Amino acid sequence: MKRKIMVFDTTLRDGEQVPGAKLNLHQKIEIAQQLKRLNVDIIEAGFPASSAGDFQAVQEIARSVGNSVSITALARAVKSDIDAVYESIKLAQNPLIHIVLGTSNIHVEKKFNRSKESVLQMGIDAVKYAKTLLPQVQYSTEDASRSDFEYLWETIEAVVKAGATIINVPDTVGYAVPEEFGELIRKINERLKNLDDRVILSVHCHNDLGLATANTLSAIKNGAEKVECTINGLGERAGNASLEEVVMGLKVRENYFNGYTNINTAELHRTSRLVSYLTGLDVQVNKAITGENAFAHSSGIHQDGLLKDKQVYEIMSPEEVGADSMELILTARSGRHAFKNAIEKMGFDTSDAKDFEELFAEFLILADAKKEVYDHDVFYLVTNHRTVEQSSKQLYELESFQVVSNDLHPTATIKLNKGSESMKGSAVGDGPIDALYSAIKTLVGLEIQLKDYKINSLSRGMEAVGRVNIRVEHQGKIYSGRAMDMDIIKASANAFLNGVNGILLDLARD
Repeated sequence: MKRKIMVFDTTLRDGEQVPGAKLNLHQKIEIAQQLKRLNVDIIEAGFPASSAGDFQAVQEIARSVGNSVSITALARAVKSDIDAVYESIKLAQNPLIHIVLGTSNIHVEKKFNRSKESVLQMGIDAVKYAKTLLPQVQYSTEDASRSDFEYLWETIEAVVKAGATIINVPDTVGYAVPEEFGELIRKINERLKNLDDRVILSVHCHNDLGLATANTLSAIKNGAEKVECTINGLGERAGNASLEEVVMGLKVRENYFNGYTNINTAELHRTSRLVSYLTGLDVQVNKAITGENAFAHSSGIHQDGLLKDKQVYEIMSPEEVGADSMELILTARSGRHAFKNAIEKMGFDTSDAKDFEELFAEFLILADAKKEVYDHDVFYLVTNHRTVEQSSKQLYELESFQVVSNDLHPTATIKLNKGSESMKGSAVGDGPIDALYSAIKTLVGLEIQLKDYKINSLSRGMEAVGRVNIRVEHQGKIYSGRAMDMDIIKASANAFLNGVNGILLDLARD
């Protein structure tokens, strides 16, 4: 009998710890909605004790998708953290408190500066308190792969007796190798089944040695019933186990692992694309499952084999993960039906007739300018339209600009709107973008330092849509800004303004 493997997605908590991947409330809810369509079992929505903004985001996610997906959030083994988790997720239909506490010698001695007995008691007390609030409590033994096994087991045994319903075994620093980690899970699983066979055994693997997916699959083979992953493998340092890789590893080799997930794999590609777009972090082209070249074949030998039978060089089809092998290219003559089909194929709702007509009008403008419109262009069009539409708190808006580039005095003149107020300014810079950003900084009156500026082509052809991702620093905090347009100067201006708006919204919350 095949085992059901639960999928716990931590993109919105561990994944957001990537420098520059900060998401606003609207973006987090957008990702949570897509994770719901993906059919993950549990969403870890954040770390509510870390800030008022994170608390609000977790609470809103619990309200918006918590009717059909289990919602959890992270807490350290202290009462105030556990209270914050409970208050933020209690509206969900099936909430879960997640507590984390280290078990390795280096964590106990260096991080906590306490005795092993004292740290163990902290864990027991935390679980007992959490159980007074909710029936489902997960306990993570941080840095388990570098822990003394007997102390690790002593901790697991104690917290299970205190009421933990899920035991999560993390390879926190990506130190383990598959055979070793699989053996660790096998030993824990045998003891755990004898202790209480109702307790779920889970794993959380990091990718510091590039082994997160391999370690996760090895753990499943040796008894793990739940896996913690992120979309695109986002996460601290080198990231986490990639959800799409683990899920498809199980699906393609289902008989070997004797397990399956309830993930709707046809949503994997668009989930990956959405997370990449909203975080501004590109997926490497040769990444397994969702990379742009994951199903590309350039070798003549490979192409010849594929034409005879796809199974010669493909172990799964692009359609299985939502990456259509044939892309429908749209033009201004494609009509409403073809455009609507393209939008719906990407998972967007088209039931609002007024909204759809506005989108179609924008599509016709783009199609007239670009002639051929690809899936990437349609995705840009819809996400850009709905981000602007739903972002009622947008503080600054670009009205017009002029940039003069030369090798003497590059100059930018820009006009901004802030509500009903209009403002205009000019500046000289070392180059056109520097001049543009200097003019904006003068108008908004904030001390902002540009830390990173990146341009990507989002689609094909000379009229391709360009995407600009920036990171700016204000008062020691990093903010991201992203924008897309066929005019890369305009995209650069809007990306910077999005970063500025993020700063102002943050200041308003404080």
